[in-house]
Amino acid sequence: MKRRILLVDDELSILLTLKAVLEINGFDVETATSAREAKMKIRGHEYHMIITDMRMENDRAGMEVVGAARKSPYRPAIAMLTAYPTIDSEGEEGADKLLVKPMNTSDLLRQLEALLVTHEDSKRKGAATLAAADNSATARKNSAKSLPRKAVRPIPPAKAEAKTASAKVAQAR
Repeated sequence: MKRRILLVDDELSILLTLKAVLEINGFDVETATSAREAKMKIRGHEYHMIITDMRMENDRAGMEVVGAARKSPYRPAIAMLTAYPTIDSEGEEGADKLLVKPMNTSDLLRQLEALLVTHEDSKRKGAATLAAADNSATARKNSAKSLPRKAVRPIPPAKAEAKTASAKVAQAR
């Protein structure tokens, strides 16, 4: 099965070049040239990965794409692409990976493959953890239903202290 990528960039030359490189290397690539178009595609299709430019029609357009991808039920890997990285842009507000353009093609492919592998592993681990927690909660709920209910009245503190004191006296004899 080919891995599906949504590639989002407003610079047509970069978009077409990256699309060609990714398709040559076995990816199924769809493109979008704006955050609005990307958000529509994210809602309408499933992708293994979303790669979006940071700044397109406005400075926050990439963040809008990341936000839409984070809200999608299929939880794709997300890479942020920028030509202008800042000191604090690593892991830019929800992206799994920051890619700086221009980038060597083999480096880009290596980083995308690594991101896909680690992302799928974390999704599997997360699903296994959720399933285990769900099974544990169900087991506790079922065992609580099967146990007979016994009325337990707490012992008042004064009586509890008296019982403890009389037990100590009995042991001393």
